[in-house]
Amino acid sequence: MLKKISAENIKELRNKTGAGMTDCKRALEDSNGQIDVAIENLRKKGLASADKKSTRMAAEGLVESYIHAGSRIGVLIELNCETDFVARQSVFHKLAKDIAMQIAASQSVRYVSKDQIPESVRLYEEAIETQKDDLKNKPEDIKQKIAKGRSEKRLKELSLMDQAFIKDTNITVEELVKQTIALLGENIIVRRFERFVLGEGLQSRSI
Repeated sequence: MLKKISAENIKELRNKTGAGMTDCKRALEDSNGQIDVAIENLRKKGLASADKKSTRMAAEGLVESYIHAGSRIGVLIELNCETDFVARQSVFHKLAKDIAMQIAASQSVRYVSKDQIPESVRLYEEAIETQKDDLKNKPEDIKQKIAKGRSEKRLKELSLMDQAFIKDTNITVEELVKQTIALLGENIIVRRFERFVLGEGLQSRSI
């Protein structure tokens, strides 16, 4: 028996996901009024269009902070979306907090994505790999190929988006963001972040 979809049900789903009213109504109808199933359907429906949304302007959002236990590591992150409405959604806030925690746990991460890594860093990492002892006697073409592969692996270690998500290692941070884009129906961008480590850059006092 088809469950009647009320305005309150639609509003609840919209508040939980940030999806449009029409999409919320259709998702509830398809799931016979089950909120959890409707949320999952909205996520699945939007995944295919997540990449298309990546070019849209995202100038709203929030600045999230995270202080790790012991107060020795702290993170500030700016997460952008398209509208103030989505910026207020609990799903968006949760994403910001999860990414901030990810950054706190990722000691090697320095950039949001690989395409933000300067060419000078790319060349440096490749040169380091080329000069390693185990490649010295390799033919030049083989040496360059191996060095390229190793340096690409290193660049992934520097990139936030390429990290395995700490709460679900089956997906990357990039995939996590895309899932949230699919759910909320707006482009979402990690614009910048800063990771603070207590005493970093200072010499320890000798005893």
